[in-house]
Amino acid sequence: MVSAVMGAVVTLPMLVGCGGSTGGSAEPTTRNIDEIIVYNVCRDPGISDEALRAAGLDPATKRVFTDPPTGVSSFRACNWKPLDERYGPVNYLAYVYSTSHTLQELREKESSTVLGETTVNGRPGLISKERSNPEGCYVNFNAEQGMFQVSVNWLSEYKSREGDTCAIAARHAEAIEPSLPK
Repeated sequence: MVSAVMGAVVTLPMLVGCGGSTGGSAEPTTRNIDEIIVYNVCRDPGISDEALRAAGLDPATKRVFTDPPTGVSSFRACNWKPLDERYGPVNYLAYVYSTSHTLQELREKESSTVLGETTVNGRPGLISKERSNPEGCYVNFNAEQGMFQVSVNWLSEYKSREGDTCAIAARHAEAIEPSLPK
């Protein structure tokens, strides 16, 4: 169940927190996103065609949104069109992002609005929207590398905007999550 939590959200290059403690004092630790290699949702190993079909997405419609061919990247993302109407009308694209950014960073990101907390198959998560695209919606969930994000955005060639992008993104996130690393 989603509880209403509103807040503004800033992408930070590093997250500073408390590390292990000895003798009652906490030592700061730094998480450098420029050193984290994120899971590639677009290429090997990627998300299998079977997992995409099970999540209601058409593997033949894959478009790479951002996927540097080598090296470290804080984001890798692809999108797909739906196979059918099982999650809503077929007038949208579903994106899957793999990122080294965290849920806490999302909470602090100025260009985003957190709509509420959620879980995706037991993983803590947030539902959010980008201020520049109020019709689209993101379901973000925790991962060791940072987080995964599943978003839904309307296709411009369709005039109809029927359906709840947050509900559609949540259904795709639940279906695709088992194929992603923890």
